[in-house]
Amino acid sequence: MKPKIGIDEIQPYQGGKPIEEVQRELGIGNIIKLASNENPLGPSPLAVASMKEAMSDINLYPDGNIYYLKRDLAVHLGVLPENLLLGNGSNEVLQIVGETFISPNDEVIFSESAFVVYQLVSKICSAKSVIVPMLGFDQDLGAMADAITDRTKVIFVANPNNPTGTMVTKNQVEQLIERVPGHVLIIFDEAYCEYINRSDYPQTINYISEKENIIITRTFAKIYGLAGLRIGYGISSPEIIDLMNRVRQPFNCNTLAQVAARAALKDYQHVRESRELNERGKTQLYHFFDEIGLDYVRSEGNFILVHFDTSGQEIADQLLQKGVIVRPVAGYGFPNSIRVTIGTAEENQRFISTLEGILQTT
Repeated sequence: MKPKIGIDEIQPYQGGKPIEEVQRELGIGNIIKLASNENPLGPSPLAVASMKEAMSDINLYPDGNIYYLKRDLAVHLGVLPENLLLGNGSNEVLQIVGETFISPNDEVIFSESAFVVYQLVSKICSAKSVIVPMLGFDQDLGAMADAITDRTKVIFVANPNNPTGTMVTKNQVEQLIERVPGHVLIIFDEAYCEYINRSDYPQTINYISEKENIIITRTFAKIYGLAGLRIGYGISSPEIIDLMNRVRQPFNCNTLAQVAARAALKDYQHVRESRELNERGKTQLYHFFDEIGLDYVRSEGNFILVHFDTSGQEIADQLLQKGVIVRPVAGYGFPNSIRVTIGTAEENQRFISTLEGILQTT
């Protein structure tokens, strides 16, 4: 069977290796995973308790309209339920954007070294990817605006960006919005936004009521610690959400994900502790990198991009052999780099000690 044009060019998305797979392959225990930007504190205790209560009803289909989570999330964000679309992770929301709005031969603009799913969505929809060079490790929003043509349909902006960890500011975003015509959708992918505490970070939700061409995507996978449940959401105008809901698969958010997300929204202590742990971990890792002279990118997320004088894949492989899983990022244009998730103090120290030993023998 011949695939749709462009599908045979797509490389399947490769997530970080699970701990169990590494244990099987290498026959070692005591493995730590710092590869997939997961919350090292685990899920909210309130979320775990809510799932236990809901277990007896999983013989029933979930609420297909996601009424209660949508209601709670609307209050939390200060929007209306009609502004929200829930998805099987924010990845599904990004794909729904493509299936709803991107047609063959449309153009999709995004930065180099941005989240790989933007290119996947473009190829699936048989659109042309317009990849804009970065300014150092920052997305160049001005160049993105310059790249707009009559065929442009969507602009993807990751804020902060994965894997670089850099963010675009409120002023940069406002300048972009002013330059983008109404027929072009701007997607602000904010999977790590809850980790940021900067006054110049754009509060994009404020633009939803003013502009009709903005979609924001967020997730419960990161600071809320619910990655294994696959629950994310999009925020936009009721008109856009209505169109996307026509494409959304029925029952796309399972019962346990819905109840866990509702509970996690109320667990302010867990969110605060997760953010504080991340800040301490950044300081711990920055200090080590500075001490031994490793180059890295200061991050606004829960991960750090670290550079070496040799292959990042080789460094990652050597760490893997010693039970520390990190992410090589050659596919993002950084062949001599790795991305390391910020873990607990103990996990960070294990990574530090292991990497130091490797560098001393290299």
